[in-house]
Amino acid sequence: MATFTTQPHPVTPRIVEPANSPHGVNCLPVLLIQPRYRVVLAGKCFFHIEETSTGRVRGFRTDHNEACYLARRLEHGA
Repeated sequence: MATFTTQPHPVTPRIVEPANSPHGVNCLPVLLIQPRYRVVLAGKCFFHIEETSTGRVRGFRTDHNEACYLARRLEHGA
């Protein structure tokens, strides 16, 4: 019969302030950044570019690469 060793409990990720960081290690705070626009499949070979905060469709393309390019352009304010 096989024996198994108990693993330590997993560490939960948390935001650490540099002054409170363990062992004097400088840690950057964890940023949760949600994109403003996302590409959503809206049909066969048809993609909507939706604004994440409102869910409104800001554009559409028939090619996924072009839809991603448009979402990136909208994200950067062009």
